[in-house]
Amino acid sequence: MNKLCPAESAVKERKDHKGFFSLAYLCALCALSWQILLLGASAAERGMVASVHPLATDAAIDALRRGGNAVDAIVTAGLVLSVVDSHNSGIGGGCFLLIRRANGEVVAIDGRETAPAKATRDMFLRDGKAVAELSQTGALAAGVPGEVAAFHQAVTKFGKLPWRDHCHTAARIAENGFPVTRNYASRLAGVAKDLDKFPASRAVFLKPDGSPWNAGDTLRQPDLTTTFRSLAEQGSDWFYRGPFAQRTAAWMRANGGLLTEADFANYVAKSREPLRTTYRGHEIIGFPPPSSGGVHVAQILNILEHFDLKALGANSPDFVHVVAEAMKLAFADRVHWLGDPDFAPVPRGLVDKGYAAQLARQIDLKRATSVQHGTPPNATSDVFGKHTTHFSAADTVGNWVACTATINTSYGSKVVVPGTGVVLNNEMDDFSAQPGVANFFGLVGAEANAVAPGKRPLSSMSPTIVLKNGKPILSVGAAGGPTIITQTLLAIIHTVDFGRDPADALAQPRFHQQWSPDELRIEKKFSTEVRRELERRGHKLNELNSMGACQAVGLARDGKTFLGAHDPRVSDGKAAGF
Repeated sequence: MNKLCPAESAVKERKDHKGFFSLAYLCALCALSWQILLLGASAAERGMVASVHPLATDAAIDALRRGGNAVDAIVTAGLVLSVVDSHNSGIGGGCFLLIRRANGEVVAIDGRETAPAKATRDMFLRDGKAVAELSQTGALAAGVPGEVAAFHQAVTKFGKLPWRDHCHTAARIAENGFPVTRNYASRLAGVAKDLDKFPASRAVFLKPDGSPWNAGDTLRQPDLTTTFRSLAEQGSDWFYRGPFAQRTAAWMRANGGLLTEADFANYVAKSREPLRTTYRGHEIIGFPPPSSGGVHVAQILNILEHFDLKALGANSPDFVHVVAEAMKLAFADRVHWLGDPDFAPVPRGLVDKGYAAQLARQIDLKRATSVQHGTPPNATSDVFGKHTTHFSAADTVGNWVACTATINTSYGSKVVVPGTGVVLNNEMDDFSAQPGVANFFGLVGAEANAVAPGKRPLSSMSPTIVLKNGKPILSVGAAGGPTIITQTLLAIIHTVDFGRDPADALAQPRFHQQWSPDELRIEKKFSTEVRRELERRGHKLNELNSMGACQAVGLARDGKTFLGAHDPRVSDGKAAGF
């Protein structure tokens, strides 16, 4: 790691013809150094990684140093996070990988979980009503994990290091153990009662007396160590067509679950067409459905192009009001139109500039308004073919990667497959169990996101890459259920409209409006005057101390220096480069 400071590498080539630094450059350098020291940022010239855990970031940087590229860095980080950040993500869950290769090609790998072949539309209904416990905890809550397939595909097609190297890195950390952080311990304590219901989960995450691990304890995971070593030697087939699939299916049969060996054998990480739009002279590349995030980040940006946000003033009442109203319009469309494009017709017109102009005209600059979903052009004929984590990486040859991964809520279904150490997701809760009934995150859905065999549930994950003049300048994404979309959106706005670097963009106060419930979630970092003015305009405020977790890698104005930032709301995160 090479943290930039006034005396280090970034200054080497910035002297004028007399050998002295310009005053303007020194001022800019001092400002950058201050952010690096105080805002959890980093700068480097050969590669950069930002993630929610230092061990994952350090392992990714080591992959770069050993000759890997940004894809290798992302996969290493993701596998290590499966060990040290298992409440958020892991190989028992799924991911979206967005890769902008050095040659300009953009690849979107869909590693989203799929419903079992035996899944039914009403599988979570009892006496005609949705039972949240069934879709959130235990055997029925899990879909077929997709992360291993997605990571394996990314490394074998686009990486430079062998797959086994990445797996062995994760195995070493699982074997040697890692110190439990305060955040990890807090998450563990919050779900300890549910973990205690399952013997294999209890054996990993609870002490012999039944209490959860505390901050400062060293957590070692021997079964997970064996799993990663098996993956290293046998590849993804061990997971989808071998012992892992067999053990999972056996546990499911004994515990009333639906997942079978065939469900695993039939899983495919799909290549999707990246979603592209423009915003104020920048190209925005997002992830297509079953991500709702890519669609709605693009849709909201299209709406906001009709407003001069810079003139409104960053974080002013006018700014928050206009952006929140645009969010509301997009989330109303999300409920009605979004789902797995292989099962439901998702209109491309949602990201149509003309449709955005129609929606923009609905925004009252003085008052919050009630909205319903709209009907985008060619809605039936032109269609697309929570506790989460995001990590970004870039390398010196021009590869940029944004990856968002998840097992859904904390520790997913709370089920560890016996003998493997793998926590299974509870992504079945991301389906619409019953039209109009909210899931864990308060999101409601319609028929487009109903449960069906082999279907992928709708996701808010929003890995995004921003280009200017054809060159990547930002890789960004977030964690936090539906706020993923709005966190990613706000990071882009603060970068493009206000010229902020990643650390400054991520430090700005956040807000979120998802249409249902009709409330404006807003951080208390906004002044009392701003919040009261928003209430006066008709917004119902839900005031929060903190919202979400966002990671980003950007490019400095010199066009050479990478800038990385982890969310200041997450004390465990780390951005580093070399």
